[in-house]
Amino acid sequence: MILYEYPFNERLRTYLRLEQLYRRLSELLTRAHAVDHHFTLTTIFEIMEVASRSDLRADVLKDLERQKTLLEVLRDNPDISQHMLHQVARQVEHCFKIINEQTGRTGQALTENEWLMSIRSRVGIPGGTCSFDLPAYHAWLNMDPRYRQRDLEDWAAELMPLGQSLELILQLLRETGVPQRVAAEQGVFQQAMPAGRSFQLLRLRIAPHLNLVPEISGNRLLVSVRLLKMESGSKPQPCTEDASFELTLCA
Repeated sequence: MILYEYPFNERLRTYLRLEQLYRRLSELLTRAHAVDHHFTLTTIFEIMEVASRSDLRADVLKDLERQKTLLEVLRDNPDISQHMLHQVARQVEHCFKIINEQTGRTGQALTENEWLMSIRSRVGIPGGTCSFDLPAYHAWLNMDPRYRQRDLEDWAAELMPLGQSLELILQLLRETGVPQRVAAEQGVFQQAMPAGRSFQLLRLRIAPHLNLVPEISGNRLLVSVRLLKMESGSKPQPCTEDASFELTLCA
């Protein structure tokens, strides 16, 4: 099944973008080739760019506080594993503490590294990191991979508290949803949102053999999904056949 996610607000949109970047960073950090290390560094810069929103830290703290409140309500519930509840509550408290203790924006310490910032200023220019532009960077890429790896891990460590907090927030959010099987008649599905509830995230799973791509739109009142048929090498076209998929709304 292929999973698609659709955020209902700008805050979640930012969270999902950062989650994707952190996943890429974690994967690239395990590799040793100079090309991989170049893209590890560009990913670090991308995280810094997305995380530069002035209200991001406040949003993360607010969501962690919200989760603390929700977990507290579940205490002494006989249907809930109190051991697991305690573990999750400790994780939330830990993330809240490290984010609350941070000063400035995520990655601010990296901006004080002039050498890193010289690379950041050039990396967005096509071919801007050629050896004649940045000879010191070229020399770094030709160092022993172990030294490059050490540098990258040190720089990435500055970003990890935010990544860990977002991972926990999104995990807990996704667990609030209950999957349901729905049908799109002639490739179109619409569903009114339940009254009195505010959802943050839509998750949609569809079988890959169908060669269908969902075009999702939604607000607090209505969710709409239009299925498009994938054709090799051409623009997806509207699907006119009935199809089914799994839909989950997360609050």
